[in-house]
Amino acid sequence: METMNAVLTRRSIRTFHPEPVEPLAIRTMIEAAMYAPSAGNQAPWRFVLIQNRETLMAIRRDHPYASALETAPMAILVCGATGDLPHPEFWSVDCAAATENLMLAAKDLGLGSVWIGLYPRRERMSALTSMLKLPADVEPFALIPVGHPMENVEEPQRYRPEWIRSEQWFEPWAPGRLDLKAEAEKQAEERKIAEALKRRDSGLHD
Repeated sequence: METMNAVLTRRSIRTFHPEPVEPLAIRTMIEAAMYAPSAGNQAPWRFVLIQNRETLMAIRRDHPYASALETAPMAILVCGATGDLPHPEFWSVDCAAATENLMLAAKDLGLGSVWIGLYPRRERMSALTSMLKLPADVEPFALIPVGHPMENVEEPQRYRPEWIRSEQWFEPWAPGRLDLKAEAEKQAEERKIAEALKRRDSGLHD
């Protein structure tokens, strides 16, 4: 399933080729973001496309974790329009859902991206608000550099069956127990193989 593949293989990419991102790809990512769920369907998200090299580098100088902007051909600023919302306390949650949709769409298009955090760090938000002349009722939420990836990032195993509970906190989920057993058996077999190779290559006789 394409969706599951994007979910499981998406990784943070911080080095990009210089070629620009095609307008159709930009539209597709934004469209995916706009289909995210939101509280009461309030859809507070707004987007600013940043492709000017001087602007990208100015943001890089202001943000301590924005090194990806050095090579990214563009970045998408996800914002929340917070004025007159029926559920204002949920705007950041809504924008988080939109941001994830955007990044999964980027992966599906063969692009790389990384989530550069802004909200709730006011000093980071204020810098973007000033630089991009955002109105008072628009809050910068996350900055997403996007481009054609130059790096291949390792895909770690992130599934943790021990984090799943059934009905009550101290009751593990039965299929999760089987996953844990299978993983333990796999690790034991890997250790056995590693030990056999180590003994074989040690130069010693048993």
